[in-house]
Amino acid sequence: MILLGFRVFAQNTKKGQFCVFLYMVDTFCVTFVYRKISYTKNTHMTITIRQRKPKGGITQLYLDIYNPKEKKNRSNKSLDLYLYENPTPTQKKSNKETMDVAEKIRSKYTLELAYSNNGLSDLNPKEKESIDFVVYFLQQAEMRYNARKNYGNWMSVYKHLQKFCPKGIQIHQVDSTWLTDFKKYLEFKAKKKSNEPLSQSSLHSYFNKVKACLNEAYREELISKNPAKIVKGFKEGEVQREYLTFEELQKAVKVDCALPNMKNAFIFSCLTGLRWSDIVKLTWNDLQHSETNDYWFIRFRQQKTKGVETLPIQLQARYILGEIGKKDELIFKGLKYSAWHNVKLQQWMMKAGISKTITFHCARHTFATLQMTNGTDIYTVSKLLGHRELKTTQLYAKIIDQKKIEATNAIPILNLEL
Repeated sequence: MILLGFRVFAQNTKKGQFCVFLYMVDTFCVTFVYRKISYTKNTHMTITIRQRKPKGGITQLYLDIYNPKEKKNRSNKSLDLYLYENPTPTQKKSNKETMDVAEKIRSKYTLELAYSNNGLSDLNPKEKESIDFVVYFLQQAEMRYNARKNYGNWMSVYKHLQKFCPKGIQIHQVDSTWLTDFKKYLEFKAKKKSNEPLSQSSLHSYFNKVKACLNEAYREELISKNPAKIVKGFKEGEVQREYLTFEELQKAVKVDCALPNMKNAFIFSCLTGLRWSDIVKLTWNDLQHSETNDYWFIRFRQQKTKGVETLPIQLQARYILGEIGKKDELIFKGLKYSAWHNVKLQQWMMKAGISKTITFHCARHTFATLQMTNGTDIYTVSKLLGHRELKTTQLYAKIIDQKKIEATNAIPILNLEL
């Protein structure tokens, strides 16, 4: 047989299959060869760091993005990052640092794009493994920004993660050894802004944030094993809840404060137990009056728990608020929280002869302590504070027990001769 020519062409059939046809022409006949070939279509999103051809000895980096859910499923995103071509030893180090930065950007963009596509299920296994854990932690922290769910604490932990692991770490490399080392870092090396070691409460809270992040990573199938289940956390430290006694509160009421609005808000919190986050958002629309039972109450949504609460307030608390304004206006206008405002609050206390370290949140502690000191049962106090669990309120019961012990020594010493 003398072969005169051949041709190959392909035809799509079902999803995931195509057919190849080969026909050969010889001197005697035309022969068809048919074969069905199966293939797997890439249904996962992938983002890859690629390099553009160098110009002037410098190569630019960009992200090559494949997203099967988009009509135009391939796109790219330029990065303002460059590599040296034929680098010197010093330039090699610079190139490596640049690639580390690019990898963190790739991880962050991968997470953002995945969450915008309703989750991480669109990522292929290699993409999941290559996600930077520190970047993933930041993503989890930012999700808590609008809800204000311990956002500040999450960001504090993120800063410690950056110090502990400045180059980052791929999420599949986070094992029990790494987690134990980070725990040791928090306990023995981490410092507060004042350069003091972290308190027991901070150790407990910070480490639990990392464990919570790992639990979420396990739930989203980014890791196959969860080291958070192996490594034990820190014990929760006893929190000293500072508060004002009734006598101290009376002294504070009688003394002027450099910020009258803050003084009114603090006293209002002492009389209602409202948190700063709730007081600062109170509008006149939240203040309501029951004509039937003739009492004032506040109807609001707690910023911390998001639960809707109805809180009756006493007349002296209502008196502090003054004349009712427009419904959508804030009750306490211009109320701010900062280090400077905390100083002014402390100066007000010192002016009243109070040497305790008092923050705005101490007003809430004062309300709870005064209620229980005057006989209000713990269940009712729990409801007034908006606590979801009774054990949270039981911390105030310990304060009252200590006051009882102190009260036993109030009786003057008798010259007993037995």
